[in-house]
Amino acid sequence: MLKEKILQNLSAAVKEKKDVETLVLRQLSAAILNKEKEKRFKTSKEKPGLSEKDLEKESQLTDEETLEVVSYEVKKRRESIVEFEKGGRKDLVEKEKRELGILEAYLPKQLIEEEIKQLVKEAIEKVGAKEQKDMGKVMAELSPKTKGKADGSLVSKIVKESLVPK
Repeated sequence: MLKEKILQNLSAAVKEKKDVETLVLRQLSAAILNKEKEKRFKTSKEKPGLSEKDLEKESQLTDEETLEVVSYEVKKRRESIVEFEKGGRKDLVEKEKRELGILEAYLPKQLIEEEIKQLVKEAIEKVGAKEQKDMGKVMAELSPKTKGKADGSLVSKIVKESLVPK
């Protein structure tokens, strides 16, 4: 499982005294733990009769849910890089890029722009989208295919460009 891999890599980073990697993986581990606590709370409300052991088992994140946490952390780093570049903070840009590199190792192979364009074209044809107002339908069709494999803002941009009348 992805969570175990992250924890093993965290342990190795601590032993090897890799400070940046240790920091990033601890943050990621904490984010995963918070998501599990959220899931546990929801589960306890939905299924009040569960034993402690069953509740623990139900609240474990799947690899897909863990991937969502990693994707969210990656998104935060990308947004920070943009903001720090606007502010002229090259030192913080470099720090965020190092952290981003560590996190991206846990994401599946990313789709290149041409692959995204092809998926967008197929989705537009499938849902019969003709104009900008159909963007939601296209995104709903694309989401399962691009989740964790492509930056959502890039996918959205390509969909918008594809739905503009030529």
